[in-house]
Amino acid sequence: MDRPDAPAASSPEAVAAIEIRGLRKVYRGQGGRPDKEALAGIDLTVPRGGFFGLLGPNGAGKSTTINILAGLVTKTAGRCRILGVDIDARPRLARRLIGVVPQELNIDAFFTPRETLEYQAGLYGVPKPRRRTDELLAALDLADVADAYARTLSGGMRRRLLVAKALVHDPPVVILDEPTAGVDVELRRQLWRYMKELNARGTTVVLTTHYLEEAEELCDTIAIVDRGRVVACDRTERLLHRLDEKELTLRVDPPPADLPPALVRLGFRRLATGELGVRYSRGRTRVDALLEAVREAGFRILDLRTREPDLEEVFLRLVARDPGLRAGAPAAP
Repeated sequence: MDRPDAPAASSPEAVAAIEIRGLRKVYRGQGGRPDKEALAGIDLTVPRGGFFGLLGPNGAGKSTTINILAGLVTKTAGRCRILGVDIDARPRLARRLIGVVPQELNIDAFFTPRETLEYQAGLYGVPKPRRRTDELLAALDLADVADAYARTLSGGMRRRLLVAKALVHDPPVVILDEPTAGVDVELRRQLWRYMKELNARGTTVVLTTHYLEEAEELCDTIAIVDRGRVVACDRTERLLHRLDEKELTLRVDPPPADLPPALVRLGFRRLATGELGVRYSRGRTRVDALLEAVREAGFRILDLRTREPDLEEVFLRLVARDPGLRAGAPAAP
């Protein structure tokens, strides 16, 4: 099926799948309540063809941003473009360029999955010969329940139906808002595989999730939002490297009881496992110097292991407003 019209790949507008500049949203207070600023000037660029993660705590502004792009919420200020199409100047075209999988299971209980997809395709004006209903039902493992009422489907099936519903018009940009919330591990991995296949075929995917391992597994670029602002945006591997810290664990003989002052000064501690542990800066501390200090203290090293920081640690430090990490955060390419 041909995709909705979009700017030609050679045009400047086609560089980014989504471009957001100075996006603000203020919800006006009612009944004497103060105004609430949900978005405080967000700038984001989602590269075309990328797998982009949008992370943040509850209330950070992720869903508000998505709803503005989808035309469900009116922004207070700023500019948003989808494949170069301004959402204010050409709202109908902009909406055709994206498919949104919402958090809420907004499916008519008395429609079957087949009817749901056919109805959605009709809303987008997809001609019957070009509809992909059976293809999507099969791809998302819903073919066996295609003619069952939606109210009889499990939560995981409904979640997959939402994904299929967002894809009926073959949008070049897909936004998945917590697509695996509340589903089991097996189903989550099925959706991961399908999202990867979708991205490999050229679809730009934007994912919001509370599962940090999900973002680390899937996303090539991640933005972290907190209190309506972008606190970091970088390639996933570079974002992880921004915590210049590793953890070294040593199994030694004899097992440590009281640590010598020389090791305490270096930051060593006795772990509950009976091992020695130390956190060190990769840029400022040499591992061989730490190992030599342990030997000089009279211990024989039997085994060692190191651990890199994961995305969860980066996330927690950033939303805790760590000034060292937030300063000079590079923008995504």
